[in-house]
Amino acid sequence: MRTYTVERTTKETKITLTLNLDGKGEADIQTGIGFFDHMLHGFARHGLFDLTLRAQGDLQVDSHHTVEDVGIVLGSAIREALGNKEGIRRYGSFLLPMDEALILCAIDLSGRPYFVYDAATTVDRLGEMDVELAREFFYAVSYSAGMNLHIRMLSGENNHHILEAMFKAFGKALDLATQIDERIEGVLSTKGTIA
Repeated sequence: MRTYTVERTTKETKITLTLNLDGKGEADIQTGIGFFDHMLHGFARHGLFDLTLRAQGDLQVDSHHTVEDVGIVLGSAIREALGNKEGIRRYGSFLLPMDEALILCAIDLSGRPYFVYDAATTVDRLGEMDVELAREFFYAVSYSAGMNLHIRMLSGENNHHILEAMFKAFGKALDLATQIDERIEGVLSTKGTIA
């Protein structure tokens, strides 16, 4: 089982996260930010990852530190759970429709972080979460995991649909990229390593 637990404590947040890449989509999530919990449930369920998360943050300030730090911790868990990356497909992409919203997510588990985010939203908040923090979350995951991550909004009007499609597309693309392919010997790289 490719499972890893990360604990991270700062003056702003205290987070414990366990990720199983070979799960069934079962999630137990409490961040104190209802909308963010909903998004992470979608990521886990549609990616078929088991995810347990407890986050306590300085929500009296705002939700920024909690959302960003969860991204850092999730990225670390992904990186560690993958181990030496032998046999993984490495690449994954998914085009996810949610009503009028259409989101493309593409991933390369290259070990080299790079992040591209192209989306337009029209409201500041959804529930207790600042909408702009979706970008900060995915940026943190990308750099902490060492993955090349592209998220592009091809269409969308409803902000809830746009963000939910992003998290679900990310889960689907990551599931594809982390799958073991028996045809791959070692790692999928002409260099012989994925660093």
